Amino acid sequence: MDRDNTGAPLAEFLRSARARLSPYEAGLDEPLVGRRRVAGLRREELARLAGVSVDYYTRLEQGRSRSASPEVLDALATALHLDDAEREHLHTLARPTPARRRRRPRPQRVHPATWRLLDTLEAARRPAFVLGRRLEVLAHNRLAGRLITDFRALPAVERNQARFVFLDPHARELYVNWPAVAADTAAMLRRDAGRHPDDPALSTLIGDLSIRSEEFRRYWSDNKVHQRTTGSKDYHHPLVGDLTITYQALAPADDPDQTLFVYDAEPGSPSETALHLLAQWNEPAADSHIPLRWADDRPR
Repeated sequence: MDRDNTGAPLAEFLRSARARLSPYEAGLDEPLVGRRRVAGLRREELARLAGVSVDYYTRLEQGRSRSASPEVLDALATALHLDDAEREHLHTLARPTPARRRRRPRPQRVHPATWRLLDTLEAARRPAFVLGRRLEVLAHNRLAGRLITDFRALPAVERNQARFVFLDPHARELYVNWPAVAADTAAMLRRDAGRHPDDPALSTLIGDLSIRSEEFRRYWSDNKVHQRTTGSKDYHHPLVGDLTITYQALAPADDPDQTLFVYDAEPGSPSETALHLLAQWNEPAADSHIPLRWADDRPR
């Protein structure tokens, strides 16, 4: 791989982050801003804010240098007002894993303890699911399948959160603020691409989404990075109507590339009532707490 291509992801991320930050957001004095053709920062302005030379920063942004120290990267991240996920992404792009150390990602398996936790959350009427690399849906309990979609019933290649959001018409009806969910989903994939630049399955997924979804192409070109931790999401469910769900992301200790998402609703709220109704909808009495499991991933 040649030097320019290796530095391209870092260069693209710096350019897009600089373009999104206005001089006023960056804290520049109004007399220094002057007239400009674009809304974002100029290279020389960002270089000054980060305390590096314009020539040095220009080489970074053009992909002609990948020698930035952690201190310089932190200075750039601070000047660009990057959040924690974006800061991590910047460091990842600037310090790619040497080719000789890269290994093709192994198939992911959900730990038996995580399966038991999904059981427990199902009994507590809490939707929960596990996402892996490429936003693949590795597991979910029955209530999560009812709230979002039953991924187990889909072909293996379609058990993917990004494919669901961008390619399944149901997603556009389910998520009240679909554009925000779609933008975050593309940004989560962008973070994954930085962490696993040589994952052929991820490249195939991104290529397929780019061909089949104009919205994905637009959000992907924004070069944003996102990591879900906590937050809320509004749903318009065909069975129980509107509800607001809060979520928390947890990391199973055995695999840093897996994330367990646990959903909840405000106690005593209409959303909690709707969630309980959904849990009881055609609920089989004998196995109401049993999570949906992939046939090749049942704990032994």
